Amino acid sequence: MGEVLRDWIFLGVSLSVMAVLLSIYPEKVGPVLTTSEDYLMEMVWILPAVMVLMGLFKVWVSKEMVVKYLGKASGLKGILVAVVLGATPTGPLYVAFPLAAAMLEKGARVMNIIVFLSAWACIKIPQEMVELQFLGLDFMVTRLILTVILVSVMGFFIEQVVEKTEIKGIEDEI
Repeated sequence: MGEVLRDWIFLGVSLSVMAVLLSIYPEKVGPVLTTSEDYLMEMVWILPAVMVLMGLFKVWVSKEMVVKYLGKASGLKGILVAVVLGATPTGPLYVAFPLAAAMLEKGARVMNIIVFLSAWACIKIPQEMVELQFLGLDFMVTRLILTVILVSVMGFFIEQVVEKTEIKGIEDEI
């Protein structure tokens, strides 16, 4: 119940800030409403497919499979699976967050989730083809390798922070 109240408060504060800013800058009302409508329509078309995808993921993909390929013991294989899972689909990043949450619930390692989300955001097969065509093979491969290495390092450090935070939260409860 507290989370729902927090979400409603956040929405109220956001709408209040928007109202104040639009009263200060009335010439921006048109673009704000147009952009808001565009995003709302995008969400109306995409979210049902995301919900179906989430339902299929929860039913068809077992916890054991997620733990095997993306869990703590997955190692380098887990990173590579996360990169492939993140780089293959196209679509906005907000589609990946429910999928990442479902993978976490099924036992995926935090580092692999960070790699998955980062790959979704910055490694796409069509993007790689454009880079290959305009910037050359050397650039594409170098950027791809550096991206995978750096998001893996970032994921490792974020995982350490999350684990320390969880341990501290458990100690505070005791």
